[in-house]
Amino acid sequence: MVFSDAVTMTKDVSGEASLLKAIGVRQLTAAIINTTVGAGIFVLPALVAQGMGAAAPLAFLICGAMTALLAVTLALAGSRVAVTGGIYAYVLAAFGPFIALLAGVLQWLSGIVAVSGVSAALLDQLATVAPPFASPLARVLTLAAVLAGLAFLNARGVKPGTRLIEGVTLAKLAPLAIFVAIGTFFVDPAALAWPGFPPGDAAARTVLLLIFAFSGVEVALAPSGEVTRPERTVPRAVFLGLAIITVLYIAIQVVAQGTLGPALAESTGAPLAAAAGRFLGPAGTTLLLLGAVCSMFGYLCGDMLSTPRSWYALARDGFLPGFLKQIDPVTRTPRRAIWAHAIVVLILASTNTFEGLAIIANVALLVLYLLCCAAALKLTRTHTATTGAPFTMPGAALAPVLAAIIMLWVLSTATAQEFVWTGAVMAAAALAYVVRMRRQSTSPT
Repeated sequence: MVFSDAVTMTKDVSGEASLLKAIGVRQLTAAIINTTVGAGIFVLPALVAQGMGAAAPLAFLICGAMTALLAVTLALAGSRVAVTGGIYAYVLAAFGPFIALLAGVLQWLSGIVAVSGVSAALLDQLATVAPPFASPLARVLTLAAVLAGLAFLNARGVKPGTRLIEGVTLAKLAPLAIFVAIGTFFVDPAALAWPGFPPGDAAARTVLLLIFAFSGVEVALAPSGEVTRPERTVPRAVFLGLAIITVLYIAIQVVAQGTLGPALAESTGAPLAAAAGRFLGPAGTTLLLLGAVCSMFGYLCGDMLSTPRSWYALARDGFLPGFLKQIDPVTRTPRRAIWAHAIVVLILASTNTFEGLAIIANVALLVLYLLCCAAALKLTRTHTATTGAPFTMPGAALAPVLAAIIMLWVLSTATAQEFVWTGAVMAAAALAYVVRMRRQSTSPT
């Protein structure tokens, strides 16, 4: 079975062949790290400490375990489907257009809400470093300039976008590496004393919030059609990127908790900056504040490369206006989708806050991951493949099942209100699909 057999609904994929395959293991690994290490890790350690106290590292271990299982799941699916769209493309190959549309809008919703939240957080951090950025007009103009610059750069070609991501990824990791390397010597072991297991609901609820810090790999995989040898590149980049992220996050939480102790739960504005100030003084606080700004800017860089490809994929398959699927003949990028994405992010980020957007993104993301788990199992069972020999390993088929169990446990703590946005968007997508199918059935051939 090949991918084209599963996608009989696709009317035009001719633009897909014109995309430039320029993303290798190094570039995709950098993109995964970049889109994952964004605003969350600079804010969430304090909120995790509020929910679990000294047992907070357990939440990171649970997220790390789920991430490892998800890495295997993404490798199983991503090595079999070499078409732009990421998880949306995997679900499309496995289950056809209707379920794929639901996955596509979830992927778009989680991505657009997450990057809008990070954009709002970036403006907050800029206002902390330079108070003139605090005025509403300055916030809008600054974000408009940043998004316009990134959209222009990425519309010029995929190579400039990936080069910027590689550079920004190194710049954003440097302050965090310094924080861990120096802070380790100032950790008080008493602040890390194990208090016992927290109640199951408290752990699951904290993990639901923390997932925001681990999300991003699904965004980085959206440019699947521009990845060289995806059957080799996707698994290697996913495993390497997520391994680095998990180790880094656990080390950051240990240092922050070990240096601040119970005070970490009270430092909700900039917990890492507060911890760095404890052992590096004012210079440490400034370093981590600037690191947060750099990290959030880097997240925007990675998002501008990846999320517009979800717009393009949905338009390519007839679920968004056709003008969004057009590939620029010179730069070979989905230029119109890139600019449309920048405009929507500007609107959302200018009218919402980081905290208000994070939980919406997480619920949508977990539902999307559940669909990815199902798709990976189906693609493996049907031996779907588009390029070389797909990824496999002993016991790999268990990874999607175990990942789904953890995700359902975490989702069980979400409230009905937190499901509203996700449910409403999925209902709207289902209605749009029904209307589209009826129009096609009644239109003359």
